[in-house]
Amino acid sequence: MENFIYYNPTKLMFGKGQLEGLKSELARYGKRVLLVYGGGSIKKNGLYDKVISALKEADAEVFELSGVEPNPRLTTVKKGIDICQKENIDFLLAVGGGSVIDCTKAIAAGAEYDGDVWDIISKKTNAQKALPFGTVLTLAATGSEMNPDSVITNWETNEKYVWGSSVTHPAFSILDPEHTYSVPENQTVYGMVDMMSHVFEQYFHNVKNTPLQDRMCFAVLQTVIETAPKLLEDLQNYEHRETILYAGTIALNGTLQMGYFGDWASHTIEHAVSAVYDIPHAGGLAILFPNWMRHTLDHNVERFKNLMLNMFDIETEGKSDRDIALEGIDKLSAFWTSLGAPSRLADYDIGEDQLDKIADIAAKEMEYGGFGNFMKLNRDDILAILKASL
Repeated sequence: MENFIYYNPTKLMFGKGQLEGLKSELARYGKRVLLVYGGGSIKKNGLYDKVISALKEADAEVFELSGVEPNPRLTTVKKGIDICQKENIDFLLAVGGGSVIDCTKAIAAGAEYDGDVWDIISKKTNAQKALPFGTVLTLAATGSEMNPDSVITNWETNEKYVWGSSVTHPAFSILDPEHTYSVPENQTVYGMVDMMSHVFEQYFHNVKNTPLQDRMCFAVLQTVIETAPKLLEDLQNYEHRETILYAGTIALNGTLQMGYFGDWASHTIEHAVSAVYDIPHAGGLAILFPNWMRHTLDHNVERFKNLMLNMFDIETEGKSDRDIALEGIDKLSAFWTSLGAPSRLADYDIGEDQLDKIADIAAKEMEYGGFGNFMKLNRDDILAILKASL
């Protein structure tokens, strides 16, 4: 493996009733709090009232930014920055899923930056400072509750970028499985696809001697595959929600990626798709990832084979390593489809007319030192993967 430095200052507060600790966590910060949330589901399920009560107990003066989109937009980030600067906000609290947390990270960094926050998001500069923020997670999916990364869309230019900084780790994150009970079936499915995709992105690399990391990747994937059907049969089962919630955090809090950097090409291609069509991120991944796998399979067939044999029951007698890997990819796609995830871009009414535009958007990442860290891709590769996904 390669040399590495691991740093994660986020305090993880996991389990039933952890919201009770919010008051004491807020005590070390100022009293002027910006509460950031999405479309209002936290008001329907009662979490909003619980959070407001805790904030009042902490004698906080609360300001609100609601309506954060599933693919959070630059315009919403700028609204939050304006509130922070106008109201002298001391602390931000994100209550929601990964999109709300991603938006909060951008607001926190932008509020402490003199220029346009898009400079940070588009990686023209790095965030050097950010307002402190915490999270109350309501959706098992992105891992944003325990990492510094964020994805923001500029809808006006159809650009969508992932960015991050050492200053954009949450100060604390509260994860209570009961807060995910009200997540509907389709969003639960998307969350599980997303966390599995995060593991795949990290597993596919070219660094030698990573047996422990590989086995940790297998363990997360096996756990999600085993738990997913059970959870979908009983969406308010605490143990299943608990398992999936923890899996989503471990999948992208840096634990699995010590000693190497993963691929991430599939995520970049999906970001380009959803920058144009505004589809659910994990829905796009469910479509694209198996086709990326088929496209890059011959780069390292053995690595694919080992992954598939550690996820699925595959008969190996009389089959080549390539046959085993391909069967595993087919099983992965079938598994996601069995959960209710889409399998073709046509499921979102996406045809060939915008594929060149999407490929151009995705290919912009080449400006940042290449595209794909497992197998380098060019624009033609991107277009081939997109066409195979139709």
